[in-house]
Amino acid sequence: MWSSNVAIQGELSIAGITASDLAQEFATPAFIMDEVDFRARATAWDRALQSAFGQNAGTVYYAAKAFICTEVARWISDVGIGIDVCSGGELAVALAGGIDPGKIEFHGNNKSVDEIQRAVSIGVGTIVIDSLIEIERIGAAATKSGKVQRVLLRLTPGIQAHTHESIATAHEDVKFGFSIASGAAWKAIEEVRKHASIDLRGFHAHIGSQILDTDSFEISAERLIAFLAKYRDTFDSQLAELDLGGGYGIHYLPGDEELIPSVVMAALAITVSTNCARYNLEIPKISIEPGRAIVGPSMFTLYEVGTVKDVTLENGDNRRYISIDGGMSENIRPALYAAEYTAILANRTSIAPLLSSRLVGKHCETGDILIRDIALASDIAPGDLLATPATGAYGRSMASNYNHVPRPPVIAVNNGKARVIVRRESEADLLGLDI
Repeated sequence: MWSSNVAIQGELSIAGITASDLAQEFATPAFIMDEVDFRARATAWDRALQSAFGQNAGTVYYAAKAFICTEVARWISDVGIGIDVCSGGELAVALAGGIDPGKIEFHGNNKSVDEIQRAVSIGVGTIVIDSLIEIERIGAAATKSGKVQRVLLRLTPGIQAHTHESIATAHEDVKFGFSIASGAAWKAIEEVRKHASIDLRGFHAHIGSQILDTDSFEISAERLIAFLAKYRDTFDSQLAELDLGGGYGIHYLPGDEELIPSVVMAALAITVSTNCARYNLEIPKISIEPGRAIVGPSMFTLYEVGTVKDVTLENGDNRRYISIDGGMSENIRPALYAAEYTAILANRTSIAPLLSSRLVGKHCETGDILIRDIALASDIAPGDLLATPATGAYGRSMASNYNHVPRPPVIAVNNGKARVIVRRESEADLLGLDI
């Protein structure tokens, strides 16, 4: 839930810097990111993949959609893993951060002609195909560039992963990929094979996000391997790669489980080897796409309390509303799909009794609720600091300017030092696009 460098003894501190000092220097709200923790988690997933699959280990692709900026792209390059992007903007940031194009995997269910042409021309390592139309676009772009583009087909294995409907991506009625059951996946194979400028390397599946057991990943792997066998039997040739996606769950609340890299990879290695032996297949190169599992716990959001209001409910109970200086503009997930978070008093220790509270934002929406029900100290007052852990994934990346609120900065901390890696937006930024 917290990064490994967070200490809570009287006052929250990270990498030796107190919450009060961070608020004083950088103001609030602010995303606080632990560089050491991010690098360690990225390395842990890479080592787990290499340990489990050995010579059959492919690439760990960091899922940029969770959070990306040029500095984080530099860290990814330093660690030596790849990156998965799903738009021209994410591609631009990855390149600006110095990531080798050959270690970039390009996703997306509606890649534009321009995005595909750019990806092919700069030498993106792999494009994950999501529709028949993309096959034609990639073939044309590769022919124009005089290249043979490596691709994977994104398949829908028909799995109802145990997660929220909005972040489940592998059942049949979904916008992503080609359904195996309907025959769409086989039709895509036939179309790809018509293009000499496309090199079909294998298959990809992503079953959802914030999944806290390995069962769904194992079932997905089984179905992809069965499809590999069908391809081998039909064309007398085995495809070389499988990308098993990401979606590994993390701690958000006290008591939550978290998927451990070594445990997940060991389970997948058994599944892959067992099923490849069943179909007499060679074990393909196995790649994965953790995003949230790397950046989620590496970041927290620091807020200042603005107002405190007591409300009497219809049943006579009381609830305290604690308003902070951010809200749904920098964390839309609670409003979007009922994501749950916790929070702590960050600038001091309180021995006051706990009180049923609701943590809300400053936006003009009844649904601007970060935490619907939480027990917080009854003496919390304006000026206090609150910290919400595990906001690294999809906080800043999904942030908006709703109510024309400037988006917060991202502050990287490392060994007692803090620096801005994404600056705070200003009112000038908000006005800068107006004509």
